[in-house]
Amino acid sequence: MLTMAEKRNIFLVGPMGAGKSTIGRHLAQQLHMEFFDSDTVIEDRTGADISWVFDVEGEEGFRVREEGVIDDLTQEQGIVLATGGGSVVSKENRNRLSARGVVVYLETTIEKQLARTQRDKKRPLLQTDAPREVLEALAAERNPMYEEVSDYVVRTDDQSAKVVANQIINMLEER
Repeated sequence: MLTMAEKRNIFLVGPMGAGKSTIGRHLAQQLHMEFFDSDTVIEDRTGADISWVFDVEGEEGFRVREEGVIDDLTQEQGIVLATGGGSVVSKENRNRLSARGVVVYLETTIEKQLARTQRDKKRPLLQTDAPREVLEALAAERNPMYEEVSDYVVRTDDQSAKVVANQIINMLEER
C-alpha cells in the first residue's frame, strides 16, 4: 500500500465512457484519498448541469470553466481527479496535469464507449444521430493528447472498475 508520503495526486484522463469517475472513486477509496470529478465540480460551481452550460455558453464557454476548475483542483494535494474527456484539448490543462501529479490514461474502444454511454443524456457531444462518428472524430483528435500527457496507460474494456483501480495502485507502487 502507498504510504502517505507517496500519495501524490492521481489524475485520470481518457474519453467519455472510459470509466474515469467510477474507477476514480474506487482508487480514492482504496488509497484513502479525496476524489473529485471535474465535471461535477463545474456543475456545483455553476449550479447547472453540463448540458445547460453547453447550451448557454457553448463548448468554448464550458472549456474556460473547465480550465479554471482543473487549475484549482490540480493545486490540491493527495487527490484523485477524474477529468472530463475533452480536458486535454487545452494545452494549459495538459501542462498542469503533467506538472502536478501522476496522469493515468484510461483507454477504451469506441464499442465500449457506445455501450457505456448509449442511455446517458448528460453528454452534450453525443446528443446526435451519429454518436459513433462523433466518438471516432473525438478519438482521432484527443487520443494523441491523452498519450502525450499520461505517465501510464490502462485499458478498461473488459475489467471491473475495482480491478482497474488495483492495477493502477500496483503500477504506482512499482514506480
